[in-house]
Parts: sequence; C-alpha cells; structure tokens
Amino acid sequence: MADVNRVNRGTIRVGVGGWDYDPWRETFYPAGLSKAKQLPYAGTQLTAIEINGTYYGSQKPETFAKWAKAVPDGFKFAVKASRFCTNRRVLADGTESIERFLTQGLTELGDRLGPILWQFMATKKFDADDFAGFLALLPATQDGVPLQHAIEVRHESFLAPEFAAMVAKAGHAVVFAHSNDFPEITAPSSTLFYARLQESVDEVATGYDAKALDAWAARANDWTADGRDAYVFFISGAKHRNPAAAMALIEKLQK
Repeated sequence: MADVNRVNRGTIRVGVGGWDYDPWRETFYPAGLSKAKQLPYAGTQLTAIEINGTYYGSQKPETFAKWAKAVPDGFKFAVKASRFCTNRRVLADGTESIERFLTQGLTELGDRLGPILWQFMATKKFDADDFAGFLALLPATQDGVPLQHAIEVRHESFLAPEFAAMVAKAGHAVVFAHSNDFPEITAPSSTLFYARLQESVDEVATGYDAKALDAWAARANDWTADGRDAYVFFISGAKHRNPAAAMALIEKLQK
C-alpha cells in the first residue's frame, strides 16, 4: 500500500497500536489467518503500527529485524519507549534506562523505524527543569540511524506554552491526543506531527463516523501542508474498531 502523499506535502501514515489482539481475528484479519501472518497482513492494510510491547519489556534485535522484513517498503513502526524511562520522579535520572531501551536493537528496523513515543503517566506534572533535563538525554541518532522523538504528556499543566516551546526547540514533537481524559496539545514541531485518536466507538463500524473521519483527513492534510510527516494512530476507545477506522481514514486521504 502506497504512503499517502500530496505534492509539496509531507507523508501521512495511519495505523493502530500493536497487531496481535484477539477480537481483531474476527473483525480485521481473514478467518483462519495464523498469528505468524498477522503482521504481514496488517502491513498490506495499514501504513504504520505503534509497537506497544517495548513499553513493558525489551525485545531482541532479531525480533525487530523480523518485524521489518514482514512489512512493505514505506511502512513505519513507531516504538513506544520503556516505562522505566518515563515513570520516574526525576526524569534526568533515567540515563541508564534510556540507553538500555535504545540499545536493545530497535535500529534493526532499518528504514521501517519511525518515531519513538515517550509517554508519561497522567499524574506527571510539568516542571520546566525536570523536562529540560529529560529532553537533553534524547539522542539525535542511535547506531548511526537518525531518531525522531514524540513526547506524550497527559496532565493539564503541560498546556503551558513554555513546554511546547522547549520541545519544539529540541526538534521533537508533542503528541496530539484526541481523548476525553487528557488535554489536547497542538504544538509546532520542525520534524513531524504525531496524533493518537482515542475515542472510537462501538456503535460505528469504522469507530469514527464518516463526518468525523472527513474532519481528521482535513486536519492531517493541514498538519503536513508545510512538508512535515504525520502519524495518525487509532488507539484505545472501542479497540476492535480501530483497524477499520485506520483503513477508512487511509481511503479518504487517497481521494
């Protein structure tokens, strides 16, 4: 499946979180498809996937390499950073955890490696010095591979303009979360736009209705109008609907 491009625009990639979810065996994957073939199939229907397992534990380099081979050219994996990097009182104390996460072999994804998602708990409040120390720990490259970083915060204190400004200055992205539970922060970034849409509903086969998907398509085009790439992930909500939501949005973006 081709990436969604427009002349003089960045690339829009759309996907979901993970690929092994039992309800998807009835709503997304063809009947009888083995688990070993789920990722290759998802790679034909979506243009990105957010790897969530890395939040809970490390993976082997050969696992990342296998995932990379399972998906087509142009496909990207966003990689969720380890919770041991972000769930700490003093973020600057996470040097070793960040190094351990980045050296586990994720660069084996090669050109399939997309942004790294650094997600913070909803109880984590904005402290300028604390976050400045954290941002200073994020490297521009790993094993010679350029890295992109997306910062997801979920406390209203991060609505402070100072936060968005420091992330933009560092060249990273602030995650835009469409959620009834967390603040929506729309912030400039020189590198990419990263959105996590978390309000899909069971009553609609595509998670979001046609009008809402039209609106998200328009916004995604706006996000990439200046040449930035955008990642749009359907996460949480009525999770069994999220692949259909992603495919419907891809279809709208291709028109």
